[in-house]
Amino acid sequence: MKKILIPLMIIAIIFALYEQSKSSPNIYIMVCALVIFMYGMMRLSAKTPSKNQETKEEEDV
Repeated sequence: MKKILIPLMIIAIIFALYEQSKSSPNIYIMVCALVIFMYGMMRLSAKTPSKNQETKEEEDV
């Protein structure tokens, strides 16, 4: 899944930046690219363990 998300996020951001550089950018395309990027970041950061999880386990012992 990580192999698919990272290139998809990079393509979405490049596309949004290209769209923004036009004289009359399409807002809907930029919003869709931003949503794809944020969804990808959410999926990638969900697998990162939090620091509080370790201390909570130590307190239970």
